[in-house]
Amino acid sequence: MSADARRIVAQPLTAAAFAPFGTVIDAAAVAPRPMNAGMARRFHDLAEIEVVGEGARVVIGLVEAQPYRLPLRLGLVERHPLGAQAFLPLSAAPFLVVVCPDEEGRPGRPQAFVTAPRQGICYARNTWHGVLTPYDQPQDFVVVDRGGPGVNLEEHTFAEPWTVHLPGLD
Repeated sequence: MSADARRIVAQPLTAAAFAPFGTVIDAAAVAPRPMNAGMARRFHDLAEIEVVGEGARVVIGLVEAQPYRLPLRLGLVERHPLGAQAFLPLSAAPFLVVVCPDEEGRPGRPQAFVTAPRQGICYARNTWHGVLTPYDQPQDFVVVDRGGPGVNLEEHTFAEPWTVHLPGLD
């Protein structure tokens, strides 16, 4: 397969385009409700974290991620069969999101998205996806996913890597 056939250009992240893979976490999508005597606004129910299996629980973590050089050389994707996984950036910097449709238990052709400032994502359970991919600068994220017993990670290495480009570059 030619290099051009394995070239992917990232698109802006929208709820509709990302729906087959999970949920876009974006405060702009819901009306806030006041709390703490009007001193705070809550943007409620932005994503659901589905977890399955005996002893499963939802856990919250923090990730400090180093930036990737672009264009991204995509050789590996992963999925989590026992639970959804959400990433919420702690800064306004965009990051790259790569997902693949499932094709009979294997990842299909990747699709890539660029988040808008402060958008997060929640991968649906069992969705093939790339690794957390900030670019231009290090970035911190809150991660909400599954804890508990059971194997919740499946990885796939592509025989030939894909290259992911930002729109309008190169």
